[in-house]
Amino acid sequence: MKKIYIEIKWAFIYSITLLAWMLLENTLGWHQERIADQWWLTLLFIPFAVFIYLLAVREKRRRVYDRKMTWPQAFLSGAILSVFIALLTPISSYIINNYITPELFFNAMDYSTKNVGMTQSDANEYVLLTTYLWQSPIGALAFGLATAAIVALFVRKK
Repeated sequence: MKKIYIEIKWAFIYSITLLAWMLLENTLGWHQERIADQWWLTLLFIPFAVFIYLLAVREKRRRVYDRKMTWPQAFLSGAILSVFIALLTPISSYIINNYITPELFFNAMDYSTKNVGMTQSDANEYVLLTTYLWQSPIGALAFGLATAAIVALFVRKK
């Protein structure tokens, strides 16, 4: 248990950082009047996510592997972190969609029908909360594995 404590801790830090980011997005109006730009403005979170992965794997290298870590060890640590983040994603999504920005899906559907040319039924399917709740963990896992592979290149030390 002690060996995966680091990944669990950083998964919670990642989730809290994501919640803070979503609060910032909502505060800046990216979920209301600037909803058209929200999809690319959200990409600004990527450096923070990568930095969290980097800190997590570096801590694992320092505390568990005596400052020496191979690429497979670093990747495995990042992959475990990704799994825990994916497991926490439904909880984060619930908090975001019920407390931080409950109007996000309505605004996205409204924008899609008025500006993108989607029909109401297509917009409902595309922006459906249950679809989002399924896509979020899968997306978090895919992004996390890719990030873990890249971070492992920089963290490995012989």
